[in-house]
Amino acid sequence: MNDSAPVALLMVRHIRALAAGTCAVLLLCACGEPARVTQPKEIAAGTACALDGMLLEDFPGPKAQIQYERDAPEFFCDLKEMFMIYLQEEQKRRIVALYTQDMGQADWMQPKGHWIDAKTAFYVVGSKKQGSMGPAIASFASEQAAQRFAGKEGGQVLRFDQVTPEMVDLSGGVVHDRRM
Repeated sequence: MNDSAPVALLMVRHIRALAAGTCAVLLLCACGEPARVTQPKEIAAGTACALDGMLLEDFPGPKAQIQYERDAPEFFCDLKEMFMIYLQEEQKRRIVALYTQDMGQADWMQPKGHWIDAKTAFYVVGSKKQGSMGPAIASFASEQAAQRFAGKEGGQVLRFDQVTPEMVDLSGGVVHDRRM
């Protein structure tokens, strides 16, 4: 029995050393890189929608962009597309920022600049305003601007987390039109 005591003591020391090393590695991994601070990118001439290839400058209404951790930003010609991508359960890439345009400041027919954080924006869903995908969702930096727009153009004012997949369903269109 006395011969096994040094072996047991040695095993305890090894287990402690392994546990300490594992904790150190986990702590280092938890620190990782600091959160990446991003700025919205401007739309260049010829910028195409990531979802359907349409040129953003050819269509009215607010545009959107999603910035990913390891990829170049993707631009969208309609907010429905941005929400559709964001709300997909199978979305695997890590999103670091979402931007849309403040339509309280930007020109509806040719919006440029005026990027705002999509998660803090207010949205008008169900208005009569048209965008590249038909009836458009409009985005605003302030709730007051969204309410003014809804009063004039119709629709309901919502926060980012109130927009549902059903509101941004793009599965219709000619592919699903049984009359053709």
